[in-house]
Amino acid sequence: MTTDAGPMAEHVQRRWRDGEAPDGDVIVFGDGRLSVMRFWATDSWARADEVLRATEWTVGHWLDVDVVMASCGYAGYRAYGGESAAHGSIGWVALTRDDEQRTLEWLAVCSESNPFAEVTLDDACLTAVSTSHQLWTFPRDAPQKVEIRRMAERDR
Repeated sequence: MTTDAGPMAEHVQRRWRDGEAPDGDVIVFGDGRLSVMRFWATDSWARADEVLRATEWTVGHWLDVDVVMASCGYAGYRAYGGESAAHGSIGWVALTRDDEQRTLEWLAVCSESNPFAEVTLDDACLTAVSTSHQLWTFPRDAPQKVEIRRMAERDR
């Protein structure tokens, strides 16, 4: 996981340091790439699909993602989870380097997930639990392959 110093990467890193993320169901990477996602969830099932991948893009609206509800460090990296003040249903998770700049590796934003109040991190995955009791498992090197499942009542 490396961050290029190209114009899109610089733009993404600056916005991240300012506590901002693209508005929508997206995963934005520290090197400037963007994956547009479609997240579906019901009471009985959930699914995530990558709809579009871009290396050059513009966003009409940026959200504040400065409300951190959870954080977890592991082996030189840090996972964050939180909510956007723009609307109570918007949740976000991020994987960063655990350095002074909080260099962004990737950031996932979901408009209907609800805030992410718990995060854990290991060698393979960033795992986040939303306040709507969904468990999101993001592979660290391919977060667009996220798996979502509803937590059983006994696991809450």
